[in-house]
Amino acid sequence: MPKLRQETFGTGDMSWLGSAHGLRNARTAILDISAFTAGTHYPDGYIPSGTPVALVGGLLVPYDKTEATVTGAGILAGFVLTDQPVVGNADFAVPLLDHGRVIVAKVPYSGGFAAPAAAAKKAATTIVFV
Repeated sequence: MPKLRQETFGTGDMSWLGSAHGLRNARTAILDISAFTAGTHYPDGYIPSGTPVALVGGLLVPYDKTEATVTGAGILAGFVLTDQPVVGNADFAVPLLDHGRVIVAKVPYSGGFAAPAAAAKKAATTIVFV
């Protein structure tokens, strides 16, 4: 018998978006699931829409908001556009929003998200934070 599972598809809570700009142009990037922690980053079994990520070694990892961190995980690559179910431990493709408007107060981030102040932290995106 094949391995079957039931899934419900949806976009998730997209209230973090400040506009529709960029939605149709999200690019595809590979998420390094080993860099994410189940209890912290996806406690409900999915990476939530709006999760900020950084690009390290060609793979998306959790973004480090510490202002002094301006290399690796400290450079914002964008936000995971839609909820992404985590199944197993294999890396997988996700839609990445790297330009548009983002409502800072609604970004799902443990401990609260802050818009990067240092130019080096946001150099990889064209995001307007509102």
